[in-house]
Amino acid sequence: MMHTLYRPRPPLDRLVESLWVSDNYVGQAPRQRVLPTGTQALVVPLGESPVRIYASESTSESTDVSGAILCGARSSPLIIGPSLGPTVGVKFRPGGALPFFDVPADALADQTLSLEALWGTSSRSLRERLMEAPTPAERVHLLETALLQSARRSFELSPALRVSLSAFEEPDLPSVAEVNRRTGLSPKRLLALFREHVGLSPKAFWRVRRFRAALHDLERGALRGAALASEHGYFDQAHFIREFRALAGSSPREYLAARIADTDHVMVYR
Repeated sequence: MMHTLYRPRPPLDRLVESLWVSDNYVGQAPRQRVLPTGTQALVVPLGESPVRIYASESTSESTDVSGAILCGARSSPLIIGPSLGPTVGVKFRPGGALPFFDVPADALADQTLSLEALWGTSSRSLRERLMEAPTPAERVHLLETALLQSARRSFELSPALRVSLSAFEEPDLPSVAEVNRRTGLSPKRLLALFREHVGLSPKAFWRVRRFRAALHDLERGALRGAALASEHGYFDQAHFIREFRALAGSSPREYLAARIADTDHVMVYR
């Protein structure tokens, strides 16, 4: 599988972390976990088969979604079927999707929705043009143009949201109360801000982002065991393992053996 990341051009880079193109987004297992990032994502499969989305890992209950898909911010893995074929997508920065869809982020949290429900028939037209584009770079350009044309709000995040998001990336942040102190927002106002722009509560977002930071170090082999847990603010290694299982659906060792390189996907064999 060739999976290529692209840096978005200004001003999209303020709200979009990356755009990506995969020539054959296929796992070798019956299902895949898509690990939570705390952000929203747009996924556009270019093959003929719909995406199969399971209600949970322990059930066979599923829904098939055709066309482009908007994935809300999640605090648990998304379980999908094995094959997407050629695919393009957008990974938004935390709080970055709202200007393009004008729907409060918490209305999409833990949900997958056909883009047609938000963009109408223009989403089908976009997908058809993406399928016809001869090169990955042209597909990325089409996606960037579609996002720029759909933006209905400023590309600037509010100062309070910027300060909050930055604080939650700090490994030694002591509490959500510290974020309230830095922003001057009450707990109720901070919660409302995150629900509208991010889709998760501040506490849930912090939990996911700490997990992602630890995951990055785990993949690089920079730290292991108790040192990894301590570096990212977990009480101890047992606390880290419990959190990892809750958010990744497996132990760190199992994750490293089953992950699909350069993606947030993990193969599920059982």
